[in-house]
Amino acid sequence: MEYNFKMFLLSFIPLFVAIDVLGVVPLFISITHEMKSYAKQKLVTQATLTALIVAIIFLFGGKMVFNYIGITEDDFRVGGGTVLLVLAVYELLFATERVRTPDPSIGVVPIGIPLIIGPAALTTLLIIVDAYGYIPAVVSLLINLAIVWLVFRNADHLNKIIGKAGLKAFSKVAALFMAAIAIMMIRLGLMGMIRSIK
Repeated sequence: MEYNFKMFLLSFIPLFVAIDVLGVVPLFISITHEMKSYAKQKLVTQATLTALIVAIIFLFGGKMVFNYIGITEDDFRVGGGTVLLVLAVYELLFATERVRTPDPSIGVVPIGIPLIIGPAALTTLLIIVDAYGYIPAVVSLLINLAIVWLVFRNADHLNKIIGKAGLKAFSKVAALFMAAIAIMMIRLGLMGMIRSIK
């Protein structure tokens, strides 16, 4: 399967929405506001690396488990697309605050996991692997985590420029894109199932 810009967007956008870095900026600020600048920057790097390691392990290990128990690509497209659609609709209609509220203590684990990489992001990674392969999944993961690193390092400035309302609005627009992509995944999965029956 040839890797192109369209495939990049289809793998990047769902993971970007699942991580929702702009949506968690206010929470990140609230749990790190008492830290000195140097300590905060170090924490951001540690948290991002933690998220990367966990995501890579789950990406390759999770895929092997699904292959072993016989879950097909079309099965996962329909199931995973449905999960993404529910998450997108919830984000659009009901979410007011982040569900992934970490433990109030400051540390790599609550920030890296699950604030950066939570269940939604891990599920999205597996969907991307089934739909487009490992290369798009890893590339989209690396770029998304680079964005997380940059945004968190500049979280205070970003919050002042855009504001809480602006960050929330951006998250809603991204969720709308995610809903459309989820429906596309469900459609492709159902078409694949129908073809396999014939």
